[in-house]
Formats: sequence, C-alpha cells, structure tokens
Amino acid sequence: MPKVKTHSGAKKRFKRTATGKFKFAHVFKRHLLTGRSKKRKRQARNSAYVPAAHHHQIEKLLPYKD
Repeated sequence: MPKVKTHSGAKKRFKRTATGKFKFAHVFKRHLLTGRSKKRKRQARNSAYVPAAHHHQIEKLLPYKD
C-alpha cells in the first residue's frame, strides 16, 4: 500500500496534544484590525482546540502526526 501524503497547509496550522486533541491558532489577526472589537481581537490571541465533530477530518489530513 502506498504512503499517504500529509497536507502541507494542515501541518503548519495544527499541533496534536498529548491527549490526542488538535490545537490551532485563531485566524484574522494580521491586518485590518481597526474595524474589529477589542473582545474579538483579544479572543483571537488565544489558541483553541478543534471540535470533536471535525476531529476525523484533521486526522485524515495529518495521518502521521503523533
């Protein structure tokens, strides 16, 4: 059986935690920030976890991520 390729975009965006969850950084924090509320910008600073409903999709993109 041939090897499965890892998705290049996904490997830059997601990290697997020790418990097996996927962690990612929020988007929309580079430019045009003046139109956004303080709350929205503050919440985007923190990292978040991929919901369980989308977990299978990320695992497909990152087959060898341990």
